[in-house]
Amino acid sequence: MTGDLTPAAAAPRHIVVMGVTSCGKSTVGAAIAERLGAEFVDGDSLHPQSNIDKMASGTPLNDDDRAPWLAEIGRRFSASDAALVIACSALKRSYRDLIRSGDPSVVFVHLHGSRELLASRMAARPGHFMPLSLLDSQLETLEALAADEAGVVVDIATPVEEIVDVAVAAAPHVSRV
Repeated sequence: MTGDLTPAAAAPRHIVVMGVTSCGKSTVGAAIAERLGAEFVDGDSLHPQSNIDKMASGTPLNDDDRAPWLAEIGRRFSASDAALVIACSALKRSYRDLIRSGDPSVVFVHLHGSRELLASRMAARPGHFMPLSLLDSQLETLEALAADEAGVVVDIATPVEEIVDVAVAAAPHVSRV
């Protein structure tokens, strides 16, 4: 686990479930939200259509493409007065900083796994807008959580219920509805 999650730290009330494509952000995020009685938002639903079209064509998003999307995620947290879990890749520190600019108490749950496991999961979800060709781009872009970032890294080979247990334990001050 990284970062300071002690009671003296800003009491986190919001969680981002982060990681590259096919790591299970939506599944895990929904499970964490259910456990906490929180609202869940799949960050993919907040992308403008131009971003979805770009990814669907096999072109990676750049920082300019991502900035309005990340700002919207941060805005959702700052506008929420209840527990909220959002699934969002949050691949770079600068992206997470942009999200935290909306709410500095956000805790990140980084779902991490091998390229082989991620690729096999991608192959098992036909019809998703993200093609397998973008997995390597996302892995190259990914920056690990820094020691000063509130969050936890969890292996995606772990069963979902255990991932949820770790995530909830890592964010003990998240408001429960």
